[in-house]
Amino acid sequence: MRMGEFSRRTGVSQRLLRYYEEQGLLSPARLPSGYREYEEADVVTVRGIRMLLAAGLNTATIAELLPCMPDKGRVLEPACSAVLPDLNRERARIDEAAAALLAARDRLDALIAGTAGSATDDGVACTVGAG
Repeated sequence: MRMGEFSRRTGVSQRLLRYYEEQGLLSPARLPSGYREYEEADVVTVRGIRMLLAAGLNTATIAELLPCMPDKGRVLEPACSAVLPDLNRERARIDEAAAALLAARDRLDALIAGTAGSATDDGVACTVGAG
């Protein structure tokens, strides 16, 4: 199938499909006219790419992991133990990012609680952030 149809089938823009190709994540066949020709297997590959991106992995890491992860229906499962260190590294990175976000939320909650407790109805407006 040509790029326009493939884009509609996968829900991924043509620009992003070209980017995936540049990153070595997709390798569509080329017709003599230069048009890209995608196969049904490429739909599965894009599904895997999107899932790994949603998990927070970058395209360089995905390029290393994707060939070793066959699609089992709608979920990718590691096919070889060699990917385990990479997956654990990515999980640790995501854990660190999640911890940082939770700490920021806790600080924001404390600020909100402190500000709400000091609110007065004296008509004096705070000028911080106004304007």
